[in-house]
Amino acid sequence: MDNSATDRFEAGRNRLASLAYRLLGSAADAEDTVQDAFLHWQAADRQRIKVPEAWLTKVVTNLCLDRLRSAQARRERTAGAWLPEPLLEGDPMLGPADTFEQRESVSLAVLTLMERLSPVERAVYVLREAFTYGHAEIAEILGITESASQQHLHRARRRVTAARRRSGGEADPASARRIVEEFLDAASTGRTERLVALLTDDATAVSDGAGLTKTLLQYDTPQRIAAIARAGFTPTPAKRRRTGGTPAFHYALVNGAPALLFVPGGQVAGAVTFDIADGRIATVRGIAAPARLARLTEAWQQHEPGTPLTTQW
Repeated sequence: MDNSATDRFEAGRNRLASLAYRLLGSAADAEDTVQDAFLHWQAADRQRIKVPEAWLTKVVTNLCLDRLRSAQARRERTAGAWLPEPLLEGDPMLGPADTFEQRESVSLAVLTLMERLSPVERAVYVLREAFTYGHAEIAEILGITESASQQHLHRARRRVTAARRRSGGEADPASARRIVEEFLDAASTGRTERLVALLTDDATAVSDGAGLTKTLLQYDTPQRIAAIARAGFTPTPAKRRRTGGTPAFHYALVNGAPALLFVPGGQVAGAVTFDIADGRIATVRGIAAPARLARLTEAWQQHEPGTPLTTQW
């Protein structure tokens, strides 16, 4: 392959990766898919490709649909053991992020909800909302009619709107940070009543159990969430020994949402993200499986972390 063809592909790699990430919810799978697309690009008769960007978009989208429809994906994603892979603010996979719809399409809330959509509904939603393709273009990419594209988008939007009402949309950055700091303080000092007060009446929490359980751990009342938060965040000598000392808790933005990062020795060992609605916490997600944190850790180690929220844990 000549250098110009390689350069043309590389110029669009981040856009293709962000498309694949939105469709798959996994940065690792997105990277693999984009690499597969590069192999298709190498093997193609590029003289017959009139619009490379459109051709590559079609290839990546359909490779993602193949992954979503695979028997392995169905087993993994229907077993209740799947959460999206979190990404640190500034990761190119989170782009484009100019509009509310583009930012929302990569939120953990929407990525999780899109598991309930069919693969085609998911693709139509992402192509339209995040990449502003018209229905004629989407129809050509997916091999469906324009009318079918419109119907798929209508169904997808209806479900995402329901999630938006629950998650509360975009929270004010200053108030979101204050709420997260209060959550950490209440959890680490064992103030259960304060924790309950910070949660909405219908708050939910989910954890991947650090990858040690086959299914997700789910909690569906403020009292249960407060109890598990208190158990997880209250420091003990045993926890300090297990982590090799006093870890740092940092505030960060993960997929656009406020988050706490648990960082012993410069390695992100856990991420807890929060959906804020009307000044209280509506959803808590705990992600600690090492495979889900690999890219986030790499990004964390390449930027200058601010002062940790606590050094007394």
